[in-house]
Amino acid sequence: MTQYTFAPPAETLIPVVGSDALFPVRRIYCVGRNYAEHAREMGVDPDREPPFFFSKPRDAVVPSGGNIPFPPATNNLQHEVELVVAMAKGGKDIPEAEALSHVYGYATGIDFTRRDLQMIAREKCHPWEPGKGMDHGAPITAIVPATAGTPAADAAIWLKVNGETRQSARLNQVIWSVPEVISRLSHYFELAPGDLIFTGTPGGVSTVVRGDSLTCGIDGLPELEVVLI
Repeated sequence: MTQYTFAPPAETLIPVVGSDALFPVRRIYCVGRNYAEHAREMGVDPDREPPFFFSKPRDAVVPSGGNIPFPPATNNLQHEVELVVAMAKGGKDIPEAEALSHVYGYATGIDFTRRDLQMIAREKCHPWEPGKGMDHGAPITAIVPATAGTPAADAAIWLKVNGETRQSARLNQVIWSVPEVISRLSHYFELAPGDLIFTGTPGGVSTVVRGDSLTCGIDGLPELEVVLI
C-alpha cells in the first residue's frame, strides 16, 4: 500500500454534458492577446505576431461557476471570457491538419486577471503568476464533447456584468485559430489528455468588484454564471 507524507490533493474534475463522466484536468494553458481589439486595449500592436502562452494552476478551475471569493491584493480585477479547448490526446509538434482530432470537447471559461498586478509584472519583466494564477481564477462550464458538435467558426462570444454587455465578438475574429494554437503550443510543451487551453478573449475587458454578477456564453455551449462574493 502506498504511503504518503500527507493526503494527495484532490483531483480537479469538470462535468461533461450528456454524460456522468468527469474530465480530469492536467494542466491549464492560456493564449495571450489572441483578438486584435483586446491587444489594442492592452496597448500593444495587434499584428499577427507569433502566439505566446502562460499558465494557470490546475486547481484554479471552478467547475460550473457559482459563487467565487473576490481575490485579495488587487484593486483592478478584470474578466476575460474565452473559448476553452479540452484535450483528449497529446503529443509534440502536432500538425495543424491533425490538431482537431486531439480535442475532446469545448467549454466556456473566464480568465480572471488581477490587471494591476499583471501590469506591474509586465513593466518590470517579472512573471505573470500574481496577476493570472490566483485561486478560483478559471471558472468553466461543463464540457461539450466534440462528437456532439463543434462551435461554429462565427459563433458569438459574449459576457455581461450585472446584465450589461461588456464583451461581444465572434470566434472567427481570433488572430490564431484553434488548430494553429494547438500546433504551436505543442511545439513548446508535450500536450497530454486532460490539458485545457484558454484560447484568448475579445475586447471589452473591464473591472469588476465584489458583489458583481457575471454571465457569459458562446453559441452552442453552456452559459457560465459567476458571482463575486
